[in-house]
Amino acid sequence: MNLFTRIKLYYTRRENPGFGALDILKYIGPGLLVTVGFIDPGNWASNLSAGSQYGYALLWMVTLSTLMLIFLQHNSAHLGIATGLCLSEAATEHMRPRVSRLFLASAMAATVSTALAEILGAAIGLNMITGIPIGAGALLTTGLVIYLVFSNNYRRIEKYIIGFVSLIGISFIFEMSIIHIHWGEAVRGWFVPSFPGGSIPVIMSVLGAVVMPHNIYLHSEIIQSRQWNLEDKDVIKKQLKYEMTDTIFAMIVGWMINSAMIIVAASAFYHNHVQVNELQQAQLTLKPLLGNASSLVFAVALLLAGFSSSITASMAGGSIFAGIFREPFNIADRHSRTGVLITLIAGLLIIFMLKNPFTGLIWSQIILSIQLPWTVFGLLYLTSSRKVMGEFSNTVSDRIILYFIAMVVSALNIMLLWSFVF
Repeated sequence: MNLFTRIKLYYTRRENPGFGALDILKYIGPGLLVTVGFIDPGNWASNLSAGSQYGYALLWMVTLSTLMLIFLQHNSAHLGIATGLCLSEAATEHMRPRVSRLFLASAMAATVSTALAEILGAAIGLNMITGIPIGAGALLTTGLVIYLVFSNNYRRIEKYIIGFVSLIGISFIFEMSIIHIHWGEAVRGWFVPSFPGGSIPVIMSVLGAVVMPHNIYLHSEIIQSRQWNLEDKDVIKKQLKYEMTDTIFAMIVGWMINSAMIIVAASAFYHNHVQVNELQQAQLTLKPLLGNASSLVFAVALLLAGFSSSITASMAGGSIFAGIFREPFNIADRHSRTGVLITLIAGLLIIFMLKNPFTGLIWSQIILSIQLPWTVFGLLYLTSSRKVMGEFSNTVSDRIILYFIAMVVSALNIMLLWSFVF
């Protein structure tokens, strides 16, 4: 048997797989798909706002959000691996009907908010390139995303889009080597929480931009589609182990990109006392690296980031809606299609109601942070139940960590409410 045949057999067999070093590659991937959300238009707006208004002071929120996200994404994947159900299906199956409907309705609202940011970001990018009005660009983006998702053709171009947008994220990291950074302030900002005056809405937008509810749902959907729960217990344990490696790696990459965006924005705007009130200004952060081409490169990256993230947001919406009917995501099924359409069209309609696109992007991320406690407490309930998870239910230490995350997110939401009332 030649080498090519042996490799082909290795990757196509499904029963009793081995667990050598190359097996890690078999389990890696879902976390990287989630990482695309780290460089979507909502993140760019939130990070630009954080860095330009407060310098390095809010970097701690990126660190805290990333740590929380590692546990939440792993816990979501944990559910999909052990049960073969995505989070939406599990909620419908194991929660009381009224509770599950309210729980999943809030998740759909968060997904619509996500789609709003993604479509709007793509439309702004298209406007910068061609001059097409943002409303018309949003219509074009929505129509193309619907076509690609319904036809499954997006799979042919998705890797190229992710690759290009990832290069832009890496360029922010590289740019840190050619700009002047006050490293003492940056290190303190990463690890010492601070709440500058008026910063709570921006803090919450950073939280919502990093810990995105729709990605928690999507991660469980991607994992459960592999149906590892149909294998023996050793396979499930190995999958849990390798999935954690996948998640940690992907989240560290996301932490680096988000941190770099804030640091570069602080250098380009905050220390030069420049007021930022539109996303188009962010192209200036790339000028030291890309020169006069920075505007075009930024616009193309923003277009593709919004476009690719719109696809994942619509898939999450389809997964959540299909789960209400106890079905996995399947674009050939009418419930999955309905969920995709609700997500994209509702997001599109809200865009036409916005007076300020940049403010709309910020608030879309704040809405995600407001919904987040619902997702966290629901996920915690399901993954801590032996009835749902069997022997793979959360350990005591897992529950403590997840309760802590839920309380932190809830406390930040209370602070947001307090900042508006008083």
